[in-house]
Amino acid sequence: MDALPAQAAVVEDPWLNMSGALIIFVRNPVLGKVKTRLAETMGDEKALAVYQFLLAHTKSIIEKIEAEKFIFYADFINQHDLWDGCYKKLQQGNDLGERMENAFETVLELGFKKVCIIGSDCYELNTAIIADAFESLDAFGTAIGPANDGGYYLLGMQAPMKNVFKNISWSTEQVFAQTEKLIKHQQYSLHILPSLNDVDEEDDINFIF
Repeated sequence: MDALPAQAAVVEDPWLNMSGALIIFVRNPVLGKVKTRLAETMGDEKALAVYQFLLAHTKSIIEKIEAEKFIFYADFINQHDLWDGCYKKLQQGNDLGERMENAFETVLELGFKKVCIIGSDCYELNTAIIADAFESLDAFGTAIGPANDGGYYLLGMQAPMKNVFKNISWSTEQVFAQTEKLIKHQQYSLHILPSLNDVDEEDDINFIF
């Protein structure tokens, strides 16, 4: 699915009333451009192999999620890859916060009532946790999955929340704490998912090598 359907067609689709939308942020799997921290100790080729493994894992866990899938690429849209069958978009923004904010706004403006975003670095993430996040949005305004490195692997919301992406120290151990504080400051109810490990360093990939 290379193009989004017209807004009216999406809003009138009865599927929309049954489910939400799942945004997946991915990097284009290009040698020397992915998992750079891994590459420092393992080399570019093994780092790319790890990331391709993680992409395949991410695809496998989202297949049974009853939601429309939107793939947001970091650099360019790949017209023919393992994400064929999903809606494909390009990330827009100067930093991670702007890119996520713009992605949420793009999807929420289509009329979806529940939207979650995940990356492609968390091997411990599974279908049940993502389903729990969507289900929790029936009772909570937001859902978040903390990562053990201080970031988060999932964020879900019912409506656009600009301020949760502002003044965040991205790529630091403060990301989750700062985001949680901003959500609570705006008096949104929050469902916190289990803490999981992201794959960032060589010690994190015993499941592959």
